[in-house]
Amino acid sequence: MLTVPMRQLGESERATVERILDRDPYAGAQIAERVAAHGLSWWRSDGRVYGYGPSDAVESMIWSGAHLVPVCATPASVAAFAELLAGEPRICSSIIGRADAVLDLWDRLAVHWGPARDVRPNQPLLVADQEPEINPDPGVRLVRHDEIDLLFPAAVAMYTEEVGVSPLMDDGGRGYRRRIAELVRGKRAYARFHEGRVIFKAELAIVTRHTAQVQGVWVDPEFRGQGLAAPAMAAVTQDALRRVAPTVSLYVNDYNTPARKAYARCGFTPAGTFATVLF
Repeated sequence: MLTVPMRQLGESERATVERILDRDPYAGAQIAERVAAHGLSWWRSDGRVYGYGPSDAVESMIWSGAHLVPVCATPASVAAFAELLAGEPRICSSIIGRADAVLDLWDRLAVHWGPARDVRPNQPLLVADQEPEINPDPGVRLVRHDEIDLLFPAAVAMYTEEVGVSPLMDDGGRGYRRRIAELVRGKRAYARFHEGRVIFKAELAIVTRHTAQVQGVWVDPEFRGQGLAAPAMAAVTQDALRRVAPTVSLYVNDYNTPARKAYARCGFTPAGTFATVLF
């Protein structure tokens, strides 16, 4: 039995959830987007939100769904979340968020959930709130709906390289293709084309009133090392700031030196450290 003040939060406590999400708009971006779209009825949003703290002063929360995402988590709340989750089968494909909370949570859950496929303990969180000083690549633009067939192979290549498994495994890629098409329809997918193929791509995977979070950044291996990434990302950042959100954010593996240099050239600055546990 749990011995801590923790409970599932519902629609009647939406203001409390939004207050916590506003305290960390980058770590909470994924949840904020889902809450804005679906509310807090878990059967509509494919996840549940648990809050930690007295009923009148909830201080931390965690999203439990396809991903496990702690927000504003304290050591005490992490212990409580782990106590709750340890008694349930794992349903998430990853744990994502601020590194201290994610790694503490995984230390407590590993014995119950078994080994992870990969643990990435040091992923710098970067944020830009001003347009890049370098010139953007004029060839980078929003992908049109009739170009999804060109974008999809590049998206699969990026996902496989970054995550370590192919998005085609479970259902032949149908779900992943729907997601790519959704981003294209939402004017959130960018690419640079060369001779009929994508050589750079990036998406605004998460959009909230605070930030547009970039994911899926990829350069065709044949074109790497040619200085393409920084101007291309400058184009994405410029458009996102002008059209979508007041900040652009992303997180990157600490060992990806070329990407970190490109982001720095675009004006991204550190805003903390994320960690990811992949299953």
